[in-house]
Amino acid sequence: MPASLTEIQAFLAAEFPQNRCQVVAVGERASTVRQPIGPGELRPGGTVSGPVLMTVADVALYVAILGEIGIVPLAVTTSLNVNFLRKPRAQADIRGECRLMKLGRRLAVGEVWLYSEGLAEPVAHAVGTYALPADRP
Repeated sequence: MPASLTEIQAFLAAEFPQNRCQVVAVGERASTVRQPIGPGELRPGGTVSGPVLMTVADVALYVAILGEIGIVPLAVTTSLNVNFLRKPRAQADIRGECRLMKLGRRLAVGEVWLYSEGLAEPVAHAVGTYALPADRP
């Protein structure tokens, strides 16, 4: 049974309190998340660090999957390929827009475009795969 925006927000807050990504939208095999950017997310040189961008992509993918199959904690990342396209703006939120390309019994595959607020062009593109547990509802 699909999970709602509210259910996913509550699950992430309870199970991943360290996660700062905000779930903006979920549904129709897609999701949008937003990561606030501050000094803690910057690397030397004043740009958003790669691990922050990878986290946003991973969370966006996880949220899109939960929106389709429900709250399944043991859906786990098996691969994540990220292409960094341009320098994000320092101190501008990062928005991740995910679209699931495949949702099978055991695997889900999706792509995520990452945007720095204020820039029209994406700053990164990711493709990821999640393994889904066999005993899910």
